[in-house]
Amino acid sequence: MILLQLEDDIGGALFEGGRKNRLTPLGMLVLEESRRASEAYDRSVKAIRRYATSTAGSVRIASVPSATISLLPPVILRFRRERPDVRLEINDVDSAAVRRRLEFDEADIGIVSAAPDDVGEGTLIERTPLGIVCRSDGPIARATTAGKASWSLLGEEPMIVNPLCSLVKSPIVEHHALTATLESRNTTSLLAFVQAGLGATILPQSAMRATGENLTFIQPTDPVAFRHLLKIRQSTRPNTPVVEAFYEALLHGA
Repeated sequence: MILLQLEDDIGGALFEGGRKNRLTPLGMLVLEESRRASEAYDRSVKAIRRYATSTAGSVRIASVPSATISLLPPVILRFRRERPDVRLEINDVDSAAVRRRLEFDEADIGIVSAAPDDVGEGTLIERTPLGIVCRSDGPIARATTAGKASWSLLGEEPMIVNPLCSLVKSPIVEHHALTATLESRNTTSLLAFVQAGLGATILPQSAMRATGENLTFIQPTDPVAFRHLLKIRQSTRPNTPVVEAFYEALLHGA
């Protein structure tokens, strides 16, 4: 009876045949829209609960891992001095996942990596040189002391690939990235792998702030490469005052 009433209200059949075991195209659409409505309801409930547990509100930040190491700590420290009661939720994921979290309302603010020629998305908050990160006592470092500073140095050790490698417009880097057998998307993991002697990787110079003395940053000049950090934000609904405040703090803290 309930199914018949629903089909009557919608204006079409939801199932094919009398056994009701296969959805019609309309039924598949209704199922998909119902799932979206349910997910939207769940997100709203979570947002209400977050607000209820923090009297001053909350800010959800999705950021590329390297920014959580180099950019966010001083920004959060300054923000805490002015708004100590605001709840901050930090998730470190790659740029594609940051955009997805914003799209599905799982984050309020995003920090993504971009090439210098990428335009039209977000606001620039940091411009950092990209280079080779390797062990100070490894083959690449020894070759550099001999006066060699080129992306071809990657041929001296196995390359550990990460998404930032695609920002270097060099056929040498592209070749080594295609033939590499180890990949990671997390800055902490990449640095640990390099420290363990598993190879070298490409990271922004700012990522070196979290490393020990046994790692070296080398900036090749053929070509010089940079990584831009952009801040982006949720646009499907109005942001709360605390979200806007943290968004502005990112620009001032860069």
